[in-house]
Amino acid sequence: MERSSPDRRPAATPILQAGGLGPRRGDPPGSQHLPQPRQRPARGSQARKPERLRSPLCDLLATALSVALPLLLAGCTPIEARIEGAPAADLPLPPGIQVAFNQRFNQRYRSPINGGWRQGDDLEALILTAIQGAQREILVAVQELSLPRVAEALVEAHRRGLRVAVVLENTYSTPWSSLNLHDQAALQPHQRHRVAQLVALGQGDAVAILHQGGVPLIDDTADGSRGSGLMHHKFMVVDRRVVVTGSANFSPSCIHGDPDDPSTRGNVNHLLRFDSPELATLFAGEFSRLWGDGPGGLPDSLFGLAKAEGPGQRVRIGAATVTVLFAPHRRRDGANGLLWLEQQFAGVQRSIDMALFVFSAQNLADALAVLHQRGVRIRLLADPGFANRSFSEVLDLLAIGQPDHRCLLEAGNRPWQQALEGVGTPRLAGGDKLHHKIAVLDGRSVISGSFNWSPSAAFQNDETLLRIDSPLLAAHFNAEIDRLWRGAELGVTARLERKRQRQQRLCGSGQQRREIRPAEPASVRGGWGGVRQPLS
Repeated sequence: MERSSPDRRPAATPILQAGGLGPRRGDPPGSQHLPQPRQRPARGSQARKPERLRSPLCDLLATALSVALPLLLAGCTPIEARIEGAPAADLPLPPGIQVAFNQRFNQRYRSPINGGWRQGDDLEALILTAIQGAQREILVAVQELSLPRVAEALVEAHRRGLRVAVVLENTYSTPWSSLNLHDQAALQPHQRHRVAQLVALGQGDAVAILHQGGVPLIDDTADGSRGSGLMHHKFMVVDRRVVVTGSANFSPSCIHGDPDDPSTRGNVNHLLRFDSPELATLFAGEFSRLWGDGPGGLPDSLFGLAKAEGPGQRVRIGAATVTVLFAPHRRRDGANGLLWLEQQFAGVQRSIDMALFVFSAQNLADALAVLHQRGVRIRLLADPGFANRSFSEVLDLLAIGQPDHRCLLEAGNRPWQQALEGVGTPRLAGGDKLHHKIAVLDGRSVISGSFNWSPSAAFQNDETLLRIDSPLLAAHFNAEIDRLWRGAELGVTARLERKRQRQQRLCGSGQQRREIRPAEPASVRGGWGGVRQPLS
């Protein structure tokens, strides 16, 4: 497939057009609409034919068939996830809050990678619109920034006299164009693949653009360390008034798809935009802890546990309530993110729907067991690449205890006695990941942020964790989860069963791993053998 060269890239499309996030003329303040695809007339006709009048009996029979036929067919086909409720054509949003999903089914935009149409909201356009609307200051803290147009927009803002400051994870802070063959050979395989993808994009080195444009930039080694945990934030603060945050890194693979593989659609992600000086002040405070004196100043930047994060803080945005918790915390700190999530679960009365990249926290699996016993409906979709790993709590919910490659079972593992029916993995394009970290509680509240549901996120990484109490916003996230459930594989898949039997032949029932001492930091549960792994 032909890829656009730098001088032929599609221009940045304003989010009101590309993302479908703006109000239509005459709508009440705060209402939002999702544009529908243009309807083409039937081939060979110039106008729609008038509908035939139907009798009430025909309507009754049609309704009966629409209900009965799916039930009859269900017994003849493999189990698939059922969509519980279709999203309305237009879903309103609460005033001061916007949300964009990069694979939303009823929206499309032109990809800046190849110029072709693709389904979803343009997350990059949302970022660019916020940057282009800035008047005084832009603060960016994101694990990876490799979108050239975003880098160019930040440089332009810097040249206009705005204060622009960027914090990156040290794994992604070196310009890839500066790496020689010897440097590339020293990279880990996934890093070499990333460099190859960015070279294939052919649109410029975003980090090099920032350096050449004079934009001040630091990474998580600015505190004098080799980097503590991961600088895993994904947020931007504009003019101490606007916050853009969510699950997406500012990278092609997280938004549009892999540059070297046109079949990919991008990791499944979302971004939220909040117009709130109060919330922006909280995010700017977190940025200030990371930034310290900035480049060339004292090594007073604070990352990881050195930030001494406190409990969640709450603000009002119109009728919505937003609580933000910044991580990490020490294991004995009652404000840590895993205990905070467990506390959010305690208030659930009817339903909890989740779409997660990583789920490796035993206390949350145990909390879901309590909800299940209370009759709460639970639906969980997990990334296919992580769901079946030995440290995944998805296995607990499927009543499976699986040893790792050393025949060890994770410490304190408690598989359920009976598998939960509402657990599955979505079907994604090859190479794409379910990268959300979201939950919808009782159809009224949303959990979001950069925070994977893992001990690493709670006790090591720089993270954002959000709860937004808004039924209007929750409807959008429910629609996104319903979309992912279409065709999802439920229960113990054939792939998981083959892996389980293979491990059983090698290890039997496995040996219990010893408990990790509370003071000892842990990487993502047992999955990386202690190696620092840049999860996205």
